[in-house]
Amino acid sequence: MPHDVSLIATIAAGFGLALVFGYLAMRLKMPPLVGYLLAGIMVGPATPGFVADIGLAGQLAEIGVMLLMFGVGLHFSMDDLMAVRRIAVPGAMVQIAVATLLGTLLALWWGWALGAAVVFGLCLSVASTVVLLRALEAQGILKSINGQIAVGWLVVEDLVMVLVLVLLPALAGLLNAAGPEQTATAAASTGDVWLTVGITLAKVTTFIVLMLVVGRRVLPKVLWLVARTGSRELFTLSVVAIAVGVAFGAAKLFDVSFALGAFFAGMMMRESEFSHRAADESLPLRDAFAVLFFVSVGMLFDPAVIWNHPGKLLAVVGIIMLGKTLAAVALVLLFRYSLHTALTVGASLAQIGEFSFILAGLGVALGLLPPDGQSLVLAAALITIAANTLMFSVIGPTQAWLQARWTFAQTLATREDGLAELPDSTDLAQLNRQVVLVGHGRVGQRIRQHLVERGVPLVVVDQNREAIEALRQAGVPAVCGDAMTPEVLVQAHVARAAMLVVAVHDTVDVRKMLDIARTLNPSIHVLVRTHNAEEADLLRHEGVNAALVAEHELAASMGAHILAHTTARH
Repeated sequence: MPHDVSLIATIAAGFGLALVFGYLAMRLKMPPLVGYLLAGIMVGPATPGFVADIGLAGQLAEIGVMLLMFGVGLHFSMDDLMAVRRIAVPGAMVQIAVATLLGTLLALWWGWALGAAVVFGLCLSVASTVVLLRALEAQGILKSINGQIAVGWLVVEDLVMVLVLVLLPALAGLLNAAGPEQTATAAASTGDVWLTVGITLAKVTTFIVLMLVVGRRVLPKVLWLVARTGSRELFTLSVVAIAVGVAFGAAKLFDVSFALGAFFAGMMMRESEFSHRAADESLPLRDAFAVLFFVSVGMLFDPAVIWNHPGKLLAVVGIIMLGKTLAAVALVLLFRYSLHTALTVGASLAQIGEFSFILAGLGVALGLLPPDGQSLVLAAALITIAANTLMFSVIGPTQAWLQARWTFAQTLATREDGLAELPDSTDLAQLNRQVVLVGHGRVGQRIRQHLVERGVPLVVVDQNREAIEALRQAGVPAVCGDAMTPEVLVQAHVARAAMLVVAVHDTVDVRKMLDIARTLNPSIHVLVRTHNAEEADLLRHEGVNAALVAEHELAASMGAHILAHTTARH
């Protein structure tokens, strides 16, 4: 037996205390992430008792970052982002700018250097993916339009932060300039700095192009070859090996962050028909290392910042929970969404998390951010994550209070989304024995074209507002919204439809849609796009009339099936 068991001790203490504090956090109606951070504080050098190996914890945290970002990439959908891009892209960009500016000005007022202030402001500008998704799931609104806006908003924030992580090391020398002499030196070497930035961007661009051209074809093929062996262990191993291997190779060969490499590995893996299986079977390992990541972050926290700098901490929490929230609410209202949607998005983003930790750690490593800054970020994260559930609970009372005291708030609360209902001018003849087509992506577009050419009446349901607007301009009845909700299917007149066709990429929750459709129309015929034979068999077992596997001629096959069925029914 080896005498040095520091790795085992670190993992054992981290997992054990994370379990205890995570359970207590859940009992107190707080996210378990709060418990994981507290577990890290308990085994860190700032508290008495056992102290885990910080060096080993840091390496375990790097693996956690890789797997966290791999999971983000695996679930990243351009379709989801495009559906809300008109509000998510400008909204996220403006909110990042507002929060960064507020944090930078606050840090400069404290007397910090410009580089430290900018990094500190960026740390306050991005919310936690883990916290947001779990909060939306707990509220049951993840699939709603409000949830989609919040998720799309956060995806844009994540992409911006990935770019920041790539550029920050190259810009560190410029940001470190503090006094006149340093400023003069930095000015003299500005050309070198921008040359470094240019080289960095060239390397990142090369990596991205390589992944989009080669990785997009090779990685799904590797996954398919391993899946053919029938070995579950090899399949899980291949997923983890690709995630960690691509991240490590990207860092060594292209000088990009582990986070970016893992994120693109997940994005390319999503192109595989086995992406759902890859996500499910790698989830336990991703969760385990994510816990170690948060524990290692907690180890870096110095609790003394709470009583040494209470005013600073209060100001930081105020920026996160008030500054960011008010900016998000104002932006959503400017895009003519309802007051409830604005308050929901604002509450969703009123916290910071994993990207803030990664960015703060990088700032300290580059000599930009002082250790007190990192401790303030960690303390603010603990407070805002713990209070996030409270933010959601006050949405209703806040809206009622505003409506009771402000007439304009009543107008904002009753705003209707014109795309969520069929226009009054819709021909009623098109709403009898029609096909309700859910999803207007590549497959959905071909199916719609196939049916329109043959005069089959249909109503399209999709969450992409731009797509719905274009369809209405072309005279096609279309509804914007989530087909998992009864209201949307009612607007599509599914009760009078002959067939429900589900052509979306993700069919995980199709059973819920099926239950709603069959409740409104027990005799409706259901056709679903799927990704493999196993999933098709499962869907048929759950009551789907037909499930076609995603192949090259999928759209044509689905179109032929629809025509055959509708012809027979007529």
